Amino acid sequence: MTIIEGKATQQDMKKSRIPFEYRDYCAQLLIPLNKCRGETFYLPWKCETERHAYEKCQYDDFKRRMKEQQAAKAEEED
Repeated sequence: MTIIEGKATQQDMKKSRIPFEYRDYCAQLLIPLNKCRGETFYLPWKCETERHAYEKCQYDDFKRRMKEQQAAKAEEED
């Protein structure tokens, strides 16, 4: 149940069979989550830590992209 620090490489994602649409900023957290899910037969209470870390990363990434979009829109209006 360790969380990988840094970014997942293309080889890591290919080895872990991560679909292309999930190979994003948070893919390094999806690898241990999927591993945990596979080992515990997708029991929802078994991988809470990994799932929470992945969902928080997705949320933080969404907020970051929205800030960038608002900044670009504000810059465009000036």
